[in-house]
Amino acid sequence: MDRKTATLLLLAGLAAPALQAACTPPSGNVRFGDFDTGVADRTIDASCQTLDGLILDEDPWGDRAAFLRHVTEVTLAPMQGGALPAVDRAKLIAAAQQSQVGAQLTVKLIAFNDFHGNIEAAGSNPGVARLATVINGLRVANPLHAVVSAGDMIGASPLVSALFHDEPTIEAMNRLAIDFNAVGNHEFDEGRAELLRMQNGGNHPTDPNSGLGLTDDLKDGQFAGAGFEFLAANVVDTASGQTLFPGVGVKDFLGNKVAFIGMTLEGTPTIVTPSGVAGLEFRDEADTVNAQIRELRARGIRTVVVLIHEGGLTTGGGMNGCDGVSGPIVDIVNRLAGEVDLVISGHTHSAYNCLIANRDGVPVRVTSAGSFGRLVSDIDLTIDTRRRDVLSVAANNVPIPNNATVAEDPAFTPLVANYVALSAGPRKRVIGKITATLSRTSNAAGESSLGDVIADAQLDATDDAGLGDAVVAFMNPGGIRADLPFSAPGKTDGDVTYGEAFTTQPFGNSLVTLSLTGAQIHTLLEQQFTGCTVDYPAGAPAAGQPFNRILQVSEGFTYAWREKGTPCDNVDPASVQLNGVPIAPADSYRVTVNSFLADGGDQIYVLQQGSNRLGGAQDLDALEAYFTANPAGVAPGPQDRIQLAP
Repeated sequence: MDRKTATLLLLAGLAAPALQAACTPPSGNVRFGDFDTGVADRTIDASCQTLDGLILDEDPWGDRAAFLRHVTEVTLAPMQGGALPAVDRAKLIAAAQQSQVGAQLTVKLIAFNDFHGNIEAAGSNPGVARLATVINGLRVANPLHAVVSAGDMIGASPLVSALFHDEPTIEAMNRLAIDFNAVGNHEFDEGRAELLRMQNGGNHPTDPNSGLGLTDDLKDGQFAGAGFEFLAANVVDTASGQTLFPGVGVKDFLGNKVAFIGMTLEGTPTIVTPSGVAGLEFRDEADTVNAQIRELRARGIRTVVVLIHEGGLTTGGGMNGCDGVSGPIVDIVNRLAGEVDLVISGHTHSAYNCLIANRDGVPVRVTSAGSFGRLVSDIDLTIDTRRRDVLSVAANNVPIPNNATVAEDPAFTPLVANYVALSAGPRKRVIGKITATLSRTSNAAGESSLGDVIADAQLDATDDAGLGDAVVAFMNPGGIRADLPFSAPGKTDGDVTYGEAFTTQPFGNSLVTLSLTGAQIHTLLEQQFTGCTVDYPAGAPAAGQPFNRILQVSEGFTYAWREKGTPCDNVDPASVQLNGVPIAPADSYRVTVNSFLADGGDQIYVLQQGSNRLGGAQDLDALEAYFTANPAGVAPGPQDRIQLAP
């Protein structure tokens, strides 16, 4: 019986003993959990309410004192009505003090990460309607719950969300009633001002593809913004000294407060367009968390969860394994204070369920739910209600298949259908042909067939006089988000649709042509590799690239590399050639890159030194123009522009 029903029964008055005779007498003693009170159960009113059923020992209680108050309150009326002797009531109150009811409380956390605007069910991605079904099912299991995201909820999204500046995803998450989202690097793809609009609402200042949601999702006819909090504990506005968003979100569970410290990876400025994060400082993740602990303890908060958009990789063990875990998350957790009870991570799109030692050598549960809403982490925190601290953490990554085994929540299907319909025209428009799948998978030297085509398209868009006079183009591999398939449902083999191209390059970067010397081009090539920090600006990461980032290059540009173990000594300058002619260190060359790289993105900082800059078309428009210029179909080439030196 719930508390409301019990209260109503008491208010209705207790039955006379004569009426109780019609009820089947209960057997046994009243029990508080596993504790036998020694008081015989009995019928106490005309509705056949029993004494054991009146006392809600199976309900969650914020502490033992709350349960004691409950027993004291609900047994008063039966005693006054003659249904419960005073001596038995005293025994029940004493038993409530002795039992463990209220000593512990279980809170459920439901977590996901790297959703990237995948609201529509497509391929292996189940979509937000199936994600909602699973999350709401987990909610039913425990009324004390929170739903959280560890970043990259938006950004690098499919057309159905990105065409509308990810407003569809924010609207979907509002319907899902999530509690907190720690900002990820992709939340900054369109810059600080746009991210603030995502939180606060209002239509895009220039794009008519804004504010097109269903009436229920708008406010005064405009995009309403997020109904949940973005968290950014380590992102500080250098002018004000304040965090861009709150650093900590707190949720109270019957008096037991759980703090969620949210943040993105410190290296965010190196993998987003630098101009979009100008004036923001991204601080060390572990130091940021540890600095929050004293303040949280002063507020009486002992349960601490970290939502961090940084992660690791494993070598095996499946979605709930942790074999060979490595990556930045290991170092971060190794430096965390002992007060941190749980780390929910993301960024690497890996799924794992780990125990990693903190700075005291104590294992901490660390989870990640992969990406695109294909998994959720089902986490139970068991809290000691006296100390208000965590006793144990149990976690399980739950798969969400894109099939009929999980029904779509009907509260979400109209929202998705609205944006699918609005994007249908652009999505299905055929922009060109290919003779075989163009893959973003790189060979051993780091070159891919799709990377070659994109670089060629960017050179073709900027090599004419007055449009850039470019002689070479470079493309960052992280900006290539998907293959271009030869065959796919809903299209003719070989056709390339705008939707497919958009999925491949969803960032909307513009092309920039600039002048570099041959020596600077060599520096650019060296800056692709770990450990080379030559010409890095002040404040750039001292360690350089976290892993090798091999840029894709246009036709006619060739070079060879081999890691020698010496930073900035991987590319033989003599191997760097343009149309078979060695690059001359002192000569000037016109180079095309996207606006992300031109600002020094991916730590290719030498591009910031480029002179005589000229803006060009958007990267996706350049790719479409390239397909138009090759109507017979674009074929994958031999991938021989980048070589591994002997």
